[in-house]
Amino acid sequence: MTTTALDPYTLVGQRLNRFQRSLASRGSSLKQEIDDRYLDKWRSETLYHVSRVRTALVAGMMDHLVEEGLLNLERVSVSLVTDPLAHTVEHLPEIPYRGSDYVTTHSMIYAKFLACHNPHLKGIFVDSPNIRLEPADPHGRQRGRYLIDFSQLDVEVRRNRELQLDAYLDKPREVTAILQEDLGKALKLFEGMTRAGFAKVQRLAGDSLDALGVRIDLPEKPFPVFYQTEAEAKYGTEDLERKMGEATESQFFFVVGLMRENYDLIYPYLRRDGSRRAIREFTSREIFNYDLCVKGRQKDGTTSAAKEVLSGGLREWLPEAIVARLLDNGVIPEAPILDETGEIQNLEALGGYGPFLTVALSRDGQGRPLFPETFGGGIGIERLLWTLLRGPFIKNIDDVTFFGKNPDSTELFLF
Repeated sequence: MTTTALDPYTLVGQRLNRFQRSLASRGSSLKQEIDDRYLDKWRSETLYHVSRVRTALVAGMMDHLVEEGLLNLERVSVSLVTDPLAHTVEHLPEIPYRGSDYVTTHSMIYAKFLACHNPHLKGIFVDSPNIRLEPADPHGRQRGRYLIDFSQLDVEVRRNRELQLDAYLDKPREVTAILQEDLGKALKLFEGMTRAGFAKVQRLAGDSLDALGVRIDLPEKPFPVFYQTEAEAKYGTEDLERKMGEATESQFFFVVGLMRENYDLIYPYLRRDGSRRAIREFTSREIFNYDLCVKGRQKDGTTSAAKEVLSGGLREWLPEAIVARLLDNGVIPEAPILDETGEIQNLEALGGYGPFLTVALSRDGQGRPLFPETFGGGIGIERLLWTLLRGPFIKNIDDVTFFGKNPDSTELFLF
């Protein structure tokens, strides 16, 4: 017996019919659901003020990056490989097309690396698409900070240090000094971007902040910096962002040195004898990445708990370290095997990472790696808005979006 697969619109219609019946059994209706969850919000003065803040904020941050000499990159929504992420998602969406399965973008981290091969540019930025199918809370709680479909302002900057493997292995003091200097440059760039964004908000949408019952206090001094392992020793690991926020008056602060993604730089890592240090041995002074955390502040001075809104870091740049980190993090099951031409021989075992690793392992005519030294980061626009605007009118991250898709907010996203 032959069965005919149903087209997507038929399947959607069937799902909506079941959803409508489920609502009716609970004394509601699809019309009531749309009115309550969408129409009332779309027509609200609150969302108007949020949108004014968003517009000024994004424009101010992007203007700053343009003034810094960075170039705008196109969005990459689907590819063969995406950020594997250090945290769990429900699954990675795939899109079959012309005989291949493409994956949707967790983040544009690998695209940013590849774009920075261009030696003429200082760096790039992009309004990056992100689809992360966050699991629902197992206890049925409403978590205010997650969206499965969100916008991220992604940035990557070339460091241009030309540090080769011999220096990496044999001159740890000199290399560490360079990395610390570049870490300072990275924090300065992202602090400047943040200041520029909120200065524009205060200038163009200050009355909207007032209408939402919140305020922004940009500190005159540089943003405070906490080192993760040192903060854990002082405050404990539970609810650490909140405790660090309570320890500083500043609405904005950095956390440095979180053991996280495979591409975030740790040093010293590789050894001359071919071995590498165990990941558990590293302290935050040897992990060259960072988070930007932000507290909300209401007009009366009441603050809400600090939340991470930006993550980034200096990146692994040597081919040997890139491969070792991918292996250590379980992203690839085995190292690439190259023939004398640089062609990967075990392509099938590497999944979608074969093309990326071909580039990462490429060398110039003198045998020097071509992979760029960079630092970068990505700031979640909706999370930043929610973090800062929490107060009398903004409670959950859905409140700062027209089409927000919080995994804890509804069983079906209608728009």
